[in-house]
Formats: sequence, structure tokens, C-alpha cells
Amino acid sequence: MAKQHRRKRRIRLPEESVIADVTGLSAEGRGITHVDARTVFVAQALPGERVSFKYTRITEKVAEARVVELLQQASSDRVQARCAVFGLCGGCSLQHMSSAAQIELKQKTLLEHLQHIGKIAPRKILPPLMGPVWQYRHKARLGVRYVHKKQKVLVGFRESNSSFITDTERCDILHPSVGEILELLAQCIHDLEIREQIPQIEVAIGDQCAALVFRHLQPMPASDRKKLADFCQQHNLHAWLQAGKPDQLEPLWPQTPEPLSYELPEFNVRIEFEPSDFTQINTDLNRSMVRRVIELLELEPEHRILDLFCGLGNFSLPMAKHSAHVTGVEGAEEMVQKARANALRNQIDNTEFIHANLYDEALFSAPWLKQNYDRILLDPPRSGAVEILPYLKKMQAQRIVYVSCHPATLARDAGVLVNELGYKLVFAGVMDMFPHTAHVESIAVFEK
Repeated sequence: MAKQHRRKRRIRLPEESVIADVTGLSAEGRGITHVDARTVFVAQALPGERVSFKYTRITEKVAEARVVELLQQASSDRVQARCAVFGLCGGCSLQHMSSAAQIELKQKTLLEHLQHIGKIAPRKILPPLMGPVWQYRHKARLGVRYVHKKQKVLVGFRESNSSFITDTERCDILHPSVGEILELLAQCIHDLEIREQIPQIEVAIGDQCAALVFRHLQPMPASDRKKLADFCQQHNLHAWLQAGKPDQLEPLWPQTPEPLSYELPEFNVRIEFEPSDFTQINTDLNRSMVRRVIELLELEPEHRILDLFCGLGNFSLPMAKHSAHVTGVEGAEEMVQKARANALRNQIDNTEFIHANLYDEALFSAPWLKQNYDRILLDPPRSGAVEILPYLKKMQAQRIVYVSCHPATLARDAGVLVNELGYKLVFAGVMDMFPHTAHVESIAVFEK
């Protein structure tokens, strides 16, 4: 007999607003209150405040809402949002909170995940790593849409919980070379013949120049190519076109552009990259993060290092200047090739970069897995590194540093390292890579 699925009862959203006292704060930075036996998560509300709100979603036990009016007792953590479209735009969610409160929320989130998921706690909490909180984004994907009703093109981040593009003139978290000209960029696209066939723009900022990659779904006429090239030349931007896969880019202006790059001046390292490559979005914070990683690894000249998920060599190349040898392993073959090229450019000859799928069960036969390493660095994507952890047991590394972009998978993996592989969690802390968002970037140190 086929299973019968009970259809969820749809609850109509009330038109009238509701008044309630906010008693808590979720990991996403939403205020928590309780109404009619439901837990309600209220965007832009803070603990200790009485607010008027309207529901945006209701289920039998949980609801979501947005603030209509702050009625009394504003929280001491509340600040005036800088952006005119804050609350509508999905690019930020915490501009109503002070920077100190944002850091406190992220640190609390990290520690709660470690406790509840990994069943562990660090011996010591590292001081938070912070950088600029405005104009910090050097990488972004902007949505583009021609809106017939408005007879205009919109360029920006998508609205919160929506596929619509936010109607905005500027963005204060984007690097100013792009964030301050969104309205002009939208007007340029509006004047193109294929304005309805450009769904997104990739932004990539190097130390010396900025690049825009225009995704287009139809062949771009010569007249449109000229308009985009002229616009980017006028605003000192490199222009690229993408008609196929993300890494299939065609330079538009200049025809032979200088490669994008960023410096790690403390280590005399320069990393070159293409606009489609993964790089950290916050260049200043990245420099501080690399310094902290190397400090926490406690490298000695005779050490051999394993750098898993090494990418372009962001950590590998600086580490190589403080150790005997670095083996970097990465799942994307083109990134491995670029890491090797970056090592050559920087005249670093004590590195080895290997292409390997770090989630493949057949890894056990890889020669690099059978070697011993003094230190191991893990910098995985959001899915974490749980598949590779069992292979680390025989390497006898005294210290492991884990850089994480998702506290839940870090907590899960930390539980394995401590409870199954015999390590101790000695340090953990947050790094504010994404100010004004609930994204938690963190670092943890494990020791035998």
C-alpha cells in the first residue's frame, strides 16, 4: 500500500500586526519571541525590545516575521543601519546590530555548535579576528534583471528570501570600485540589445584592478560589446564575458588583461588568480587570517606540512617560507595548476601540489597519505572534512589547524578529531570575514 502523506495545513497570514516582547536571539541574528504557543523569529528585532511585527510565514509550531515598528526600550546593541535598503536586501542581515554584538553572536554560535554537536569545548577562546566592516567585499555575485513594470534594469544582491533583485543605487559592503556605481552599471546594461539575457555579474577585485564577468545567455552583438567595453574602460574595470561554463571566460577589455592578484606582504607572497577562481572575499581579513594560521601552527624550519583543500596556495606558499616542505592537496585540477604556477612566480621550491578528490573513498592508496607530517592545515568548504579525517590518524601530526566557513560541520569534525582520533581542542575563535551577515568563519586548533 502506498504511503499516505498528511498534507500540511496552510495557515493564512494575518493582515494585522502583532505586539510582543523579544526575549532571545537566534544564530541568524533574528529576535525570538513566543505568540500563541509558537516560537516566532523576528528579523531585525533584538532581545529586550518590544516590537510590532507582521508575519511572513506561519506553521503550526514556528513562525517568521519582520519588524514594523520598534515600540520601546531599544537594545543597547542596536545601531542605525547604514544602508537604505537594509531589511529588504539579502546581502546583509545584521546592520541593526553593533559590530561588538555581531561578534558576540558569532562567538556564541560557534561555542554552542561545538558543545551541542561535537560535545566538546576549547580550553581557550581566541580573541576575534576583525577587519574593515564596510567596502570589504572583493568577491561577489550580483543578480541582474530587466523589470518590465519599472522599465529599468536592476543590479544588486537578491532580496531576502526572494528571487527578486534589490532596487538599489549603491552597496556599502562592496568594494567602492563597484559598490558606488551600481546605478550607472544598471543603466549601461539597460542600453544593451540583450539586456534581458544577462542574469548575473561576477565581481572579482585584485589589489591593482577590478574585474566584472558578464554572464550572457545569447550571443552578444558587437554594439553591446563596445558599450560594455567603453563603460568598463571609463570606470577602470576589466570586462569579461561568460557564455558557457563559469571558468570559460572571454576577455572583453582589455583584450589581454593583466592577471588579478593580491599580496600577502608580511610573507612577500603574491597570489595571481582569474575572476572565476575562489578567493577569500575580504582581502584585509585574509591577510590577518594567514598570519594567525601560521602563528597557531607553531612552525619550525624542519617541519613537513600537509595543506588539505589548498586552493591557489593562499596558506601553502606563506607556510613554505617557515618550514621544510608543504604538500598541498586540492580537488580542482585547474586550481592545482595555478598553485604550482604561483609557487614558481614566488620562487618557492619546497612545495608540492597534488590533485585529489578529498571525498573519494579510494584515497587510501594515495602515496601522500602514507607519509608523516608535523602539522596539518584543513580549510574545507561548507560540507567539512569528515571523509578525510580517518586518514589523518596514522600521520602523527602533533598539531592540526582547522579553518572553517560553517560552524556545524566544524563542530562535527572536531568531535571526530577529539573523541576518535585522540586530539584535544586547545583553541577556537571566530574571524569576521563577512561583517553584517550571520555567516560564521572560525578557526580551531587541535593538539595531540
